[in-house]
Amino acid sequence: MKNFILNRESLQQRPLASLGVILFLAGRYLFAAFFLYGFWHKLINGWLWTDLMFDYFSLRLSELPAGSFQAIYLEQFAIPLALPIAWIVTIGELIIGVCLAAGLAVRANAAFALFLVLNFAAGGYYNLTLPPFMVYAVLMMLLPSGQWFGLDRKLHIKYPDSPWFR
Repeated sequence: MKNFILNRESLQQRPLASLGVILFLAGRYLFAAFFLYGFWHKLINGWLWTDLMFDYFSLRLSELPAGSFQAIYLEQFAIPLALPIAWIVTIGELIIGVCLAAGLAVRANAAFALFLVLNFAAGGYYNLTLPPFMVYAVLMMLLPSGQWFGLDRKLHIKYPDSPWFR
């Protein structure tokens, strides 16, 4: 599937592979939409210039068992760095969402998304939506969906040695 090109010919000659690619790309766009929504929500609610992230971290810390990994993570890392983390998460969600939608450096942005989601879990914000995001991020790192549909194909041709567009 590495050299797969989604076009009319592939739809006729390889309908099942084409359907799989289309479904995977739809998942990539849903993933991108989730991150873009996260960015927009944080932006309009002032996460970049208020103590909102600090307040969420402090509230979550009060709900966690003392001495747990999540509590230590929040106490020692997240709470002291709440504002820089708010910036990293918010701007990171924007970058991930835009790049996944455009098919730009998909694998690297999927890795960044996985990093953010793992940090959400480490901070005690684990719920049943995180495992599917983790699995899908790994799949986007493994499969060349940016080559199937996106800017990665054109940029890989122009910069064949760059790891960003594979």
